[in-house]
Amino acid sequence: MKFGPSVYPRATTKKRKYQNTSGKIKSNNGDRVEESSKKMEEKLKMEVSEDTDSKECFLQRYFLQEWKLVKSLLHDIISNGRVSDISSVHKIRSIMDKYQEQGQLLEPYLESMISPLMSIVRSKAVELAAASEDILEVIKPVCIIIYSLVTVCGYKAVVKFFPHQVSDLELAVSLLEKCHNTQAGTSLRHESTGEMEAKCVILLWLYILVLVPFDIASVDTSAGDNNYAGGDEPPPLVLRILEFSKDYLSNAGPMRTMSGLLLSRLLTRPDMTKAFTSFVDWTHEVMSCLSNDVVNHFQLLGAVEALVAIFKNGSPKVLLSVIPGIWNDTSALMKSNTAARSPLLRKYLVKLTQRIGMICLPPRHQPWRYVGRTSMLGGHITVDRIGVNQYNDDRNSDLSNIYQDPNCHEEDDMDVPDIVEEIIELLLSGLRDTDTVVRWSAAKGIGRVTSRLTYLLSDEILSSVLELFSPSEGDGSWHGGCLALAELARRGLLLPISFHKVIPVVIKALHYDIRRGPHSIGSHVRDAAAYVCWAFGRAYYHADMKSILQQLAPHLITVACYDREVNCRRAAAAAFQENVGRQGNYPHGIDIVNAADYFALSSRTNSYLHVAVCIAQYDGYLHPFVDELLSYKICHWDKSLRELAANALSSLAKYDLGHFASTVVGKLLPCTLSSDLCMRHGATLAVGEVILALHEHGSVLPPDLQKQVAGVVPAIEKARLYRGKGGEIMRSAVSRFIECISSARVQLTDKIKRSLLDTLHENLRHPNSQIQGAAVAALKSFIPAYIASPESKGFNAITSRYLDQLTDPNVAARRGSALALGVLPFKFLGEGWKDILRKLSAACEIEDNPEERDVEARVNAVKGLVSVCEILTETQDHSHEECISLYVFIKNEVMQTLFKALDDYSKDNRGDVGSWVREAAIDGLERCTYILCKRGLKGFSSKSEQMELGSVAQLDEKDVTNQMNFLFDENMATCLVGSIVKQAVEKMDKLRELAAKALQRILHNKSIFVRYIPHRERLEQIVPDKEDLKWGVPTFSYPRFLQLLGISCYSKYVISGLVISIGELQDSLRKASLSALLEFLQSTDENVDDSKEYNLSNDILWVLRKYRKCDRVVVPTLKTIENLFSKKIFLNMEAQTAVFCVGVLDALNIELKGSKDFKKLYAGIAILGYISSVPEQINIQAFSHLLTFLTHRFPKVRKEAAEQVYLVLEQNGALVPEDKLEKALEIISETCWDGDAAEATEKSLELCTTCNLDIGTFSEAIVGTSRGVVEQAPTGDENASYSSLVGSAGF
Repeated sequence: MKFGPSVYPRATTKKRKYQNTSGKIKSNNGDRVEESSKKMEEKLKMEVSEDTDSKECFLQRYFLQEWKLVKSLLHDIISNGRVSDISSVHKIRSIMDKYQEQGQLLEPYLESMISPLMSIVRSKAVELAAASEDILEVIKPVCIIIYSLVTVCGYKAVVKFFPHQVSDLELAVSLLEKCHNTQAGTSLRHESTGEMEAKCVILLWLYILVLVPFDIASVDTSAGDNNYAGGDEPPPLVLRILEFSKDYLSNAGPMRTMSGLLLSRLLTRPDMTKAFTSFVDWTHEVMSCLSNDVVNHFQLLGAVEALVAIFKNGSPKVLLSVIPGIWNDTSALMKSNTAARSPLLRKYLVKLTQRIGMICLPPRHQPWRYVGRTSMLGGHITVDRIGVNQYNDDRNSDLSNIYQDPNCHEEDDMDVPDIVEEIIELLLSGLRDTDTVVRWSAAKGIGRVTSRLTYLLSDEILSSVLELFSPSEGDGSWHGGCLALAELARRGLLLPISFHKVIPVVIKALHYDIRRGPHSIGSHVRDAAAYVCWAFGRAYYHADMKSILQQLAPHLITVACYDREVNCRRAAAAAFQENVGRQGNYPHGIDIVNAADYFALSSRTNSYLHVAVCIAQYDGYLHPFVDELLSYKICHWDKSLRELAANALSSLAKYDLGHFASTVVGKLLPCTLSSDLCMRHGATLAVGEVILALHEHGSVLPPDLQKQVAGVVPAIEKARLYRGKGGEIMRSAVSRFIECISSARVQLTDKIKRSLLDTLHENLRHPNSQIQGAAVAALKSFIPAYIASPESKGFNAITSRYLDQLTDPNVAARRGSALALGVLPFKFLGEGWKDILRKLSAACEIEDNPEERDVEARVNAVKGLVSVCEILTETQDHSHEECISLYVFIKNEVMQTLFKALDDYSKDNRGDVGSWVREAAIDGLERCTYILCKRGLKGFSSKSEQMELGSVAQLDEKDVTNQMNFLFDENMATCLVGSIVKQAVEKMDKLRELAAKALQRILHNKSIFVRYIPHRERLEQIVPDKEDLKWGVPTFSYPRFLQLLGISCYSKYVISGLVISIGELQDSLRKASLSALLEFLQSTDENVDDSKEYNLSNDILWVLRKYRKCDRVVVPTLKTIENLFSKKIFLNMEAQTAVFCVGVLDALNIELKGSKDFKKLYAGIAILGYISSVPEQINIQAFSHLLTFLTHRFPKVRKEAAEQVYLVLEQNGALVPEDKLEKALEIISETCWDGDAAEATEKSLELCTTCNLDIGTFSEAIVGTSRGVVEQAPTGDENASYSSLVGSAGF
């Protein structure tokens, strides 16, 4: 089980604990105790050895494979003494970057990587001398590798493997001087050439070297050359380091941090007093100069960061003398506008403040401090496990007695400097900061400073921290206060005697959620409050935490189950797990931890509806859960959370039906009329869900409560709560409420029934699809529950009302009525079923008037039509004649309507909205197929009934197979499969996947066998009965479905859909579909008798004839032909080539005549060029047609045609006499075809004469080709025509 709260360290669930005691155990038999201690030590060594081995195995398991590659790359670098291939550096860095969050996996290999690489840096520097120009080219790539390890593992783990001979100090300074003047060529990390990395590595190297245990002046060879006088003056080597470091403190990169670390080591040396004083004076100047310049701001950050590092490593004796000046600068800077604009600067100032306080307060043993659990692994264990447990129990008992009375603390008098009070005040103000990093640093500072104060002073700090939890404080103060409490608890500074003050504010923080406009804030506060609870579990003993855990556990689990944010849910669960694991036996603790694990809480829905329901069965959690939902979640600002909370509340009802029926419903009913939209919406949903849950578990509501529930909707309508903001979501909530009370059979008066039905009628006419969906679901439950028959008083016109609305001018009314008809019971549909089906079928067709077209109405009509068919066929109340007529109508009318719906390719500004209709039609075809196949001729056994079906002359009563043909025959099966396959090879991924899955279900349905599917075995091979097949991926689906091109009954359907994909603009789809087609043509298939190219050419000609003048299909078909011609397809079919080319030319004569579609013209011209190049008699006709485009009114078309003519003449010189070929090519190449139209016409006639073509025929062709266009352009302005072309082309 894995928990990783986002704010605080990861909880450890399993760890061996060994208690290390320094005293001797008193025993009557000392030798026996000593012997047992030795045995325990030996056992511990064995366990540690086993742990080490298992760790190595673990590391090798996850890093061994990559380590082999890294090792080989490093071996090449080390053996060559330099990086010969920069790509090896990038490979190593990319591998290391994967371990950013698991740097410990690299630590066993660090020495074998760092030491040889640093040896290269050192040896090359010695060989080439620091002044050489080549030194950096060798060092920089090596430093890139070293610095990548620093970023992953941290500088502390890496720097200990650096060489640290005394002689290296001057060498490193010289290297730094060489690097100092170089500039990085790019700021992109992956393009870095190593300038920045080299500087950082050398600064880290100096960080170790300046710790040499000798006077630096004694190792500085340049001291004599610079007339160094000695004494307190820093030697020249130090001055150079200080100069470089100060420059890097102004840098925005990581060199600023590295130089600060270097200065902290250098200036805190005993022999650097003068240099330290000088640096402090320099920082005073920097901190006093409040400039808005960017460079100065980075310098300010660097100076403060350096002081932070110095105060961490420096001696208190040295630092105490400079504290007053630095504190004055720090406090002044913290109040300045510069700090207000920079969170990073405030973080550094808070960190510097706390370290100043640590210097002012010397470390001391605090007898009042809570001594918590300690874990020492590998220490000297001198007691056995029983003795350790006894010792812990005794100490726990003693501490519990001590902390009951604060007066028993005998503390020494302590002189607290006046500056400490100011420091504490600044840290407390830092807890209120607007940025988390500042608050986090201030919280740690509060913990560190408090650890050096007396109990009374620490109690005052605790009181100040608790003041941050005032209602008047902002969310930042609450967050900072939680972090501070956690730090105090972790350090043993929060005593159990103070729990009564702390626990209430922690519980409030766990539920902190403040509404701010359309959202709320407080997730960070709740996360930090869970951190406090987590810290409690690690810091205190069970005796002190027992009562506290009983208070915190319900709130932690409530947050873990019902918080909106996943990080808060996981943080609260981790805190509960930590307490259960460390505080001993807790009722049902392990079961709850297993239920609310890391992954189960990742889904909010799963947390609300499953995890919480599982935990609610244990004592003490149900009522906190219910209170949380009623108080915070039912009225939450997030609409989806209110809906989820209503469902969650109903799922808890089974545990206490009486409480929910009396108390919960009683609290919710008044809230349905609340002035707050969120409250009344959530309450309306919750009442309905709880009433339904009570009904499902056998609870009967009292009559007076039923009366109150029945009056909810009329009261909402009377208060006019549908109007204004939020009216739409209230309509959805009311519809769901009506659905719930209808399912629960709540008693209603006739007046209220009519009122509720009118409400549903209004919601069905609403343009919002969600409201319509909710109203349809409510109507489905309401009518069977409260309307006995269609002739009931006041309800007798429901069906006719919805039928009339199918042709209503209001599109919203058409949408809702179609869906409503699909949920009416059989008794409302049985009388006039034929009229209902006929009108729904008509509503599925595209409207004649473009202004009345509505794709959503057609989608709902398709859904309603199929639903009505299912309702009519599920009941057995038909007479035989009506039953026959119904199934015949479904076969002849409904199925054909659905096939037509598959040709709905309507478009609007939303794109291919017709795909919505096609999706519904695919689903409807599948369901209607099951209706027909399930019925077959079941019940149609008499001859008279069979005669009604119209095929008695061919009917053999003993031949059951022939009888089945009446409702579902081979023709319909072919049309069904072909239509679905066509959708499965078109351009939309979603639709392809939907169609493929529908075909898969039809072929492999185990309950209803669909008969008469041609080539069923082949289809089942292409579409196997397997899950998780990636039908939406083009490279997977196209190679499978294109196998159907070899089956004649399906090939035309496949090619009519395939051309859409091949002619698509999307490059990846076009390539996948075209490559699949070419692969099919090149493959060998024993099942295909004729040539694949021959069959494909006939299918394409069929597409051109069937979709004549339909640009949606014709344009991509022409592009497909062009692509296939370019691959030499169709050009070597002997006689069929001429037949295909004639068919294509006939289609082009029709399609290109008068066309203004630029894509169609381009594709047609290219095809004419290919046909003109074939060695068939048809080439002259194609060439003549191609020449007509040289006089086209669009300049770009003329130019494109000229290019094609030139290519044709070069490839097929037989079109022109040999002696005139050169002249023809000259005319084409020297004429400006996109220039003057008259010149283009003249030159085209000249070209025609040169090619020995009849000028009269050519002129007629010119007029015929452009007559339609000329008639539409009376002005004769070709520029205006061209602009219209550009506009129509979408440019």
